[in-house]
Amino acid sequence: MSDVLRIAGRDFSSRLFVGTGKYRSFQEMARCHAISGAEVVTVAVRRVNLTDKSKESLLDYIDRSRLFILPNTAACYTADEAIRTARLGREVGLSNWVKLEVIGDQKTLFPDNEGLLEATRVLAGEGFVVLPYTNDDLVNARKLIDAGAAAVMPLAAPIGSGLGIQNATNLRILRETITEVPLIVDAGVGTASDAAIAMELGFDGILMNTAIAEAEDAEKMAEAMKLAVEAGRLAYLAGRMPKKLYASASSPLAGVVR
Repeated sequence: MSDVLRIAGRDFSSRLFVGTGKYRSFQEMARCHAISGAEVVTVAVRRVNLTDKSKESLLDYIDRSRLFILPNTAACYTADEAIRTARLGREVGLSNWVKLEVIGDQKTLFPDNEGLLEATRVLAGEGFVVLPYTNDDLVNARKLIDAGAAAVMPLAAPIGSGLGIQNATNLRILRETITEVPLIVDAGVGTASDAAIAMELGFDGILMNTAIAEAEDAEKMAEAMKLAVEAGRLAYLAGRMPKKLYASASSPLAGVVR
């Protein structure tokens, strides 16, 4: 329990964040959330029923006594849209935290860095805990921190692609350089080995949705991701052996009595 993830003064024992989209049913989603051991779940504010209590909502299937809701400004293409959406999430009682997305391209869903910075600055100034989804760009990450981001969430690959880590060098540079806020890999993870690699690089957490929701057996993948994040974190803390070009005997002859 001493190895907790702390964001804006709040501690989480699980370093796996999960989403709510693309599941075959709300019931399957709820089961996967429970199996994953996650404590944070993202909810796209613009895609959820917030007002009509007579209709079914995915919020009905989130155990808010166990799961912390992180509102998400998914599908927002301007800073103004994202700011309004974050404010709506807070007004209806979801949270004053926000996973901030300002999308700049419809095909790749890459972020609009200029709009993201603007929205981060405004929302942080209004007391939001802002976790921006961004490129694996050190310079922009620095700017987001200066604008008030409580954590930075760089992509590993395009959202929903399942390609895994495409630029380990940039992620390593981010990890080695940024120490003042948590770094959480967001987007692109496809399977358990991707999650383990990201954690072995030293990232503080991983947010994923499609990798679990679109697996053939989503519940098994939820468990696999839980274990992969835990294993990757332990390996990072343990410190891996150095890589060598040539063999090194596991049972050296030094000290052996002949």
